[in-house]
Amino acid sequence: AVVEFFAHWCPACRNYKPHYEKVAKLFNGPNAAHPGRILMARVDCASKVNVDLCSRFSVDHYPFLLWGPPPKFANTKWDRKQEKSDIKLIDDGRTAERLLMWINKQLESSFTLDDKKYENENMLPNSTSDPKQVVQAIYDVEEATAHALQIILEHKMIKADTRDSLIRFLQILVAHHPSKRCRRGSAELLINFDDHWPSNLSLSSQDSSKLLESVAADNHKICGKEVPRGYWIFCRGSKSETRGFSCGLWVLLHSLTVQIGDGESQSTFTSICDFIHNFFICEECRKHFYDMCSSVSVPFKSARDLSLWLWSTHNKVNERLMKEEKDMGTGDPSFPKAIWPPKALCPSCYRSSSRTSDGALQVDWNEDEVFPFLVNYYGKTLVSSYKETYMESLQGRTQVGAALADDASSSHAARVPIGAALGVAAASCTFGALACFWRTQQKNRKYSYRLHSLKKI
Repeated sequence: AVVEFFAHWCPACRNYKPHYEKVAKLFNGPNAAHPGRILMARVDCASKVNVDLCSRFSVDHYPFLLWGPPPKFANTKWDRKQEKSDIKLIDDGRTAERLLMWINKQLESSFTLDDKKYENENMLPNSTSDPKQVVQAIYDVEEATAHALQIILEHKMIKADTRDSLIRFLQILVAHHPSKRCRRGSAELLINFDDHWPSNLSLSSQDSSKLLESVAADNHKICGKEVPRGYWIFCRGSKSETRGFSCGLWVLLHSLTVQIGDGESQSTFTSICDFIHNFFICEECRKHFYDMCSSVSVPFKSARDLSLWLWSTHNKVNERLMKEEKDMGTGDPSFPKAIWPPKALCPSCYRSSSRTSDGALQVDWNEDEVFPFLVNYYGKTLVSSYKETYMESLQGRTQVGAALADDASSSHAARVPIGAALGVAAASCTFGALACFWRTQQKNRKYSYRLHSLKKI
């Protein structure tokens, strides 16, 4: 957040207001080019109701600009003598250009005053290897992952009969999420899962807000501290109530199915179905999806079969919603539901196509072309450009775990449910073996630390 402290009688403040608002329009308001990235606010210190607030932040001249996390402005004090503080004085922001330059330096970003609102009408990529599409899609997959966990926590959905299905889904995210930081965050969440949700504990018996604070305090932002950002890019609809989370979740599921090994296909299918059944909060959507899961009678033996099943299932959902949204007028006019992929994106996927009497599209699909397209689009195209190897990921998490275990003030030593380690090993032999070894090392470190502490006592 950026907060400007000013006085309405101050001529310099009146002259500065257009500069401040020029930057604020980039981040705030319905036409913001970068909605949700930065909250920009103004406080009139000449108003009696704000006198104590301005005093709390040691405002000694106007205009006076501070930078920091929004919650810090609600419950803390600040003065320029503090050596360590999350709040910083913006000392070079007297014009719109200089203020934005200062912000870019803090965020390592490249915003410009000419940035315009992103228009989704141009989202259909000209080629499946467009690097801009990769970045935009990754952002929304991260957003959907973080949003899903947020919903689960806020609605107290982790219970005795749903706990294991969440663990199994997290195992898949650890191994195959397209975003490096979501893989790492999922692993950290698994490590500390028993600390927050023991096998005999129902989340419904706990104070939800305290548990949310506990998870946040342990740095369990599943895709990094900046996520969720509160907005969508690739999945942004033309209306606030369309696309968004459901779009991002579909993209995530497709990405998982094209990155697994053949031996993981059935376990991944079961984990996805159970996750939607237990944690997707739309009752009707959940039931429809689980009915389609239940109609599968033969176990999956290859990633190809699972990927094509999910693609076909998604198209069936779109066909159903096409009719409902047309009748009810609830669809997104800029993004009406459609059979996917369109011919323009994958001509070779179509053997032939025709229209029924009611205008519905019927396609004779060439699945030998559809599957490579899905692998390329949701795998190679979507996968994070900063993807790390599993060994690098494990090595990074080992350092985190060591820091936790070596810190005498920490009460959350690293550990993971036995079922989690076994599940990862069964799902992905190479990754599972490394994960089991690493987790065993963390447990040994934890118990050694406790034994050492007892001996000291």
